[in-house]
Amino acid sequence: MNVRRLIPAAALAGAVALGATALTACSGASAGTGRDGKLHVMSSFYPMQFLAEQIGKDHVKVDTLTKPGVEPHDLEITPKQTGQLGESDVVLYLKGLQPAVDKAVAQSGVKNVVDAAKLTRLEVHGSSGHDHAHEGEESPAGEEGHDHSHGEAGEDPHIWLDPVKYAEVAKGVGAALEKADPDHAADYRKNTDELLGKLTALDTEFKDGLKNTATKTFITTHSAFGYLAERYGLDQEGISGVDPESEPSPARMKELQAVAKKDNVSTVFFETLASDKTAKTLAADTGLKTDVLDPLEGITDKSQGADYLGVMRSNLKNLQKALGSK
Repeated sequence: MNVRRLIPAAALAGAVALGATALTACSGASAGTGRDGKLHVMSSFYPMQFLAEQIGKDHVKVDTLTKPGVEPHDLEITPKQTGQLGESDVVLYLKGLQPAVDKAVAQSGVKNVVDAAKLTRLEVHGSSGHDHAHEGEESPAGEEGHDHSHGEAGEDPHIWLDPVKYAEVAKGVGAALEKADPDHAADYRKNTDELLGKLTALDTEFKDGLKNTATKTFITTHSAFGYLAERYGLDQEGISGVDPESEPSPARMKELQAVAKKDNVSTVFFETLASDKTAKTLAADTGLKTDVLDPLEGITDKSQGADYLGVMRSNLKNLQKALGSK
């Protein structure tokens, strides 16, 4: 398994350049048009919202198309949201994750659009979470057609669950906000550096916390953790693939029972925004426990943490408990 190290400085510099190209700016002047004097940023869902809030802070007003408790993949855009999208100064989204958002963004006419899929390398992950479609070559990140709904045949969009990849995206978002609002560029750079420091620390916590586990295999209802598994040398076994609502076949359930026995799996993970029925069924059939592994597609009052960093640390704790130690 290829466990990558922290993102090198050269790659981060590349992310800055990518951020500039991912952002199509209408001019060198500040884009803020709101009467409050702030840059109005529309994010597609929580991971993009978190970046905008952390990097923009007091200089931005951040809204999100995916409200708390809504499963992002199923989002339908309302006429009101379409109007808000068109009036935004900057749009942050991840192409291929939410087809309704992709369509609305393409029709919005907004000049400052940042596609997170162009800020890092996307890969293909099967149900085991670590098979690469682009091993040894550059992935065509951001190209047309990576619809999240086509599962294992397409590129995995869950880049934010790898702190190192998320840092690449953060770097690009920071560069994009600087270009959209040059009057506050110094603050955006400072805030980006602070966030990168937090993500580097989180990466270190995961590396140290997962390097001596008794087993490397975890089972989860939603195959969202392929990047995380690859980063930290784990094996993800997904019940339903990358679509959290798809039903597993009886053959897949039988296969997972065998995996659980062979790899000494103790826990079946489920998430907060989708049904836990399948996880509980498999757990009952195999005598396993259940616990939460949150794909962080939204924050609600049921989330095990107040923000991205808090929930990721809860995920780490739950993984450590499930995987055991040598």
